[in-house]
Amino acid sequence: MDTNKILSADLLDLIFDDRNKAYGAYDLRKTYSTRIKKSLLITVSVVGLAFTGAALVSNAKKDSINQYIIPDVLIATIPDEKLPIPEPEIRQPEPEPETRTEQLTNMDIVKDEEVVEPPPTQDDLADAKIDVKKQDGVIDDGTVIPDKPLDDGKGIIDVPKNTEPDIFEKVEIDAKFAGNWEKFLTRNLNPNTPVDNGAAPGNYVVLVQFVVDVDGSVSQIKPISNVGYGMEEEAVRVLRKAEKWVPAIQNGRQVKAWRTQKIVFQVLGDE
Repeated sequence: MDTNKILSADLLDLIFDDRNKAYGAYDLRKTYSTRIKKSLLITVSVVGLAFTGAALVSNAKKDSINQYIIPDVLIATIPDEKLPIPEPEIRQPEPEPETRTEQLTNMDIVKDEEVVEPPPTQDDLADAKIDVKKQDGVIDDGTVIPDKPLDDGKGIIDVPKNTEPDIFEKVEIDAKFAGNWEKFLTRNLNPNTPVDNGAAPGNYVVLVQFVVDVDGSVSQIKPISNVGYGMEEEAVRVLRKAEKWVPAIQNGRQVKAWRTQKIVFQVLGDE
């Protein structure tokens, strides 16, 4: 390169002076800045379009459907079924055996030839009762027989049974969720269930019944409403995730009891 052109020449031309510029490395370095600018411009454009599209879809979805959940509690009333009680079989008490007795004898001092009947000996009186007459019977061992049989003549002594049910239907204080129930529903319930299944705008009340044990665990979950559109299935699924509850209270202690939970789905249409 001429000495006069060195001061005005580009650095890249100085590096590749007297070298093979047609090999390709010269062109790659020459157009590097231009290619970087084009790549950054294309990347920024794609990201901007993606964010814009997501914002438009989200706004369109919010404008078309507005849903929210209203949690509430409903205590179900289950009618009592009274079954006929069979009459107990009355058994007549067996007659008591007569006890052996010895006649009470007035002691008079007389001559031996004047004795008509000798008085009972001490051995005779040891296992017999004193009465106005003498009779044979069972030996008196001192056992006192009550006037009224303990089993009322049935022949069977009933053992007192526990009258409390295994699962209470009505309690003084109902079981409750151990936490923020509204926040739990917001995090776990799918609010799009009725819309995804074609439900029309309106309020849909779903009732689910289950048992809360004394340790706070939940079992026997079953829907007792028939709203449809997949809402009963969704409510049951969410209640299976609600693992911990505060047990019901009856007579001052925790008991195993039924509970009915109400969940209201509200779907609003376009205004």
